[in-house]
Amino acid sequence: MGFFDGLKGGRTADFDSGSAATNSIELTKRHQQVSLTKQDAATGHLRVNLTWRMRTSDIMGTVERNRLFRHPFKALKPPEILGHGQSMVNVDLDLGCLYELADGTKGVVQPLGGYLGDVNAPPYVKLSGDDRFGSASGETMYVNLDHRENIKRLLVFVYIYDQTPAFDRTHAIVTLYPSNGPRIEIGLDERHPQARSCAVVMIENIKGELIVRREVQFVYAFQGELDRLYGWGLQWGRGYKTQPTH
Repeated sequence: MGFFDGLKGGRTADFDSGSAATNSIELTKRHQQVSLTKQDAATGHLRVNLTWRMRTSDIMGTVERNRLFRHPFKALKPPEILGHGQSMVNVDLDLGCLYELADGTKGVVQPLGGYLGDVNAPPYVKLSGDDRFGSASGETMYVNLDHRENIKRLLVFVYIYDQTPAFDRTHAIVTLYPSNGPRIEIGLDERHPQARSCAVVMIENIKGELIVRREVQFVYAFQGELDRLYGWGLQWGRGYKTQPTH
């Protein structure tokens, strides 16, 4: 069974526009949502990007503290290079999206199973590529907001396909790039070492207004558990990725 980290509630008014200095909006527990419509950003292609890198600060910090405690004079020497060992894991994060259209059509866009979607036809969401190594470009998904009247809600999520559950060993961020105005950032910095999936952000059409709302709900199961928590009602089975081409 999945673990639902905190019931949804206490959602406040829309977060104000990002400053010119940073040109970004960070959605947090305190400031959970923003209106794309009020930002004049509810048209064109919304780019959704997932990037991540391995979190090494905890490992390095522990090793360094132990080293200096045993050998205090080594503080005067250059630091040693820490190689990849058993404490370091390779994590393959995937970006996906549960969609519900205005006509009641429901489905998923994700690498698993090859459900890559379509940006110019239903569901108006398309995944571009599958980054298995956490490169600088990450994984990207496009949402065609010129068809916003056909979209009821989109739940953007991140999951770990078949590697060690290690959300606590990664620093991941999902960034939304609207066609106009500041980018919107949602960090996945909470420590949930056994979680395999995380609902990151909901994009919802509420009476013609497109609202982006931070979720960041970790579960200890896969997409089917996210489906259950958010009431999608899809049927799920075991899926597989195709082998990467070289």
